[in-house]
Amino acid sequence: MALEPGLCARIVHEVAEEDSALSCGSGDVPVLATPRVVALVEQASVAALDGRLDDGTTSVGMRVQLDHLAPTPIGTAVTAEATLEKVEGRRLTFTVAVRDARSLVAAGKVTRVVVDRTAFLAKCG
Repeated sequence: MALEPGLCARIVHEVAEEDSALSCGSGDVPVLATPRVVALVEQASVAALDGRLDDGTTSVGMRVQLDHLAPTPIGTAVTAEATLEKVEGRRLTFTVAVRDARSLVAAGKVTRVVVDRTAFLAKCG
């Protein structure tokens, strides 16, 4: 594994109806849903690791700490960014943020763990 702090990735996404709190069941307003914000920062953290993990390994989510700070209406582009902040053995901590053209939408941390893919899936039964 060639994992060092500073690896980063950005995901750009246009908020669609299916991304709304109303559609996701996390509220009753037509704005970007918190579960979709979480998915976007996880997607960015996975992208930051693209091509960097050893064959037969993958990363899995362990912890998400996120403050959803501002509403984002449908039709607005958002950028989710993840930067690898800390490598502690197999545990990877990312600083994450989501922004739209107006403001910081969300900020926090995502922790992922590098696992052997086969052994991890075997735990599923």
